[in-house]
Amino acid sequence: MPGLKIQRRGGIFYAVGTVAGERVRKSLGTRDPGVAEELRAQYEAKLWKRRSYGEEAVRTFEEAVMLYAEAGGELTYLEPLLHRFRGRVLGTIRPEEIRQAARALGADKKASTRNRQVITPTCAVINHAADAGWCARISVARFPVEKPRRVAVDRYWIDVFLAQADSDSLPHLAAAMLFMWQTGTRVSETARVLPEHVDLRNRVILLERTKTSRWDRRYISQELLIRIANLPSTQGQPIFGYASRFGLRNRMKAVCRRAGIPFVPPHQAGRHSFASTALAMGATTKEVMDAGGWKTARMVLEIYAHTNEASRSIADRFDAELAQPEERNTQVVDGKRGN
Repeated sequence: MPGLKIQRRGGIFYAVGTVAGERVRKSLGTRDPGVAEELRAQYEAKLWKRRSYGEEAVRTFEEAVMLYAEAGGELTYLEPLLHRFRGRVLGTIRPEEIRQAARALGADKKASTRNRQVITPTCAVINHAADAGWCARISVARFPVEKPRRVAVDRYWIDVFLAQADSDSLPHLAAAMLFMWQTGTRVSETARVLPEHVDLRNRVILLERTKTSRWDRRYISQELLIRIANLPSTQGQPIFGYASRFGLRNRMKAVCRRAGIPFVPPHQAGRHSFASTALAMGATTKEVMDAGGWKTARMVLEIYAHTNEASRSIADRFDAELAQPEERNTQVVDGKRGN
């Protein structure tokens, strides 16, 4: 009669036999014959169920995690999820259950953290299993995340910062801050600039872009040129004096504190403020995109560009029009223009 039986080999019991025409030999991982018989029965029932109803009826979350791990998936946040969904067949895990797990496992965490540490990895595991034919794909609504409030700094903030950095004998920090503010360069990319990347004659700095793994070019102002030309530098060492963004950020905090100005993180004080300042000076969105290396106008307009003076600007435009009555010499009456 087809089916599985237990066999001992080297002290360990195995399930051996044929189920639905498939030859099976599986270690049960136990030396106890009673436990082995129970595991054999469970495994045989699972094989018959898979034969009758498909993979979706038998594959568990633990199996899906193993499959995901073998494919090189990120495992950082999966341990608590394994405990949460242990023994659960993939096809029975519903989207709202995953959201409930996010609420429970991240009770004291922000919505963005719940999304990143629970919803995203759970969906990744299940959808990877779906690609293997084990279940249907799943989609889970993320918790709404409030957009962070970004602050742009103006020329006054920059001048105060530079004056304090100069007073503190920190010329490298002053030059780095001005470079980020005037070119939109990321802080991590700023830290990677070496003396051999600088062409003072042509006012150009070659920039290794960390997000695209390519080289880009930044033209610098005369003001920045003078500061960089006066920096002591060593071939092969960061020209701005900071090997990582963390060192630059920490020193910025101290300078802001001594200067009596609010601390603004380097990304916001530099790249973020560059876009806002350039647009306010009259640069086109296309010019800002090209100069800062943004790929889409949406990134510039929705995330980086501040229009705090938009209402004042529009009011000024109405004032300007009112001041030129000769241009308003006609009016529309009943659909016709008249003097």
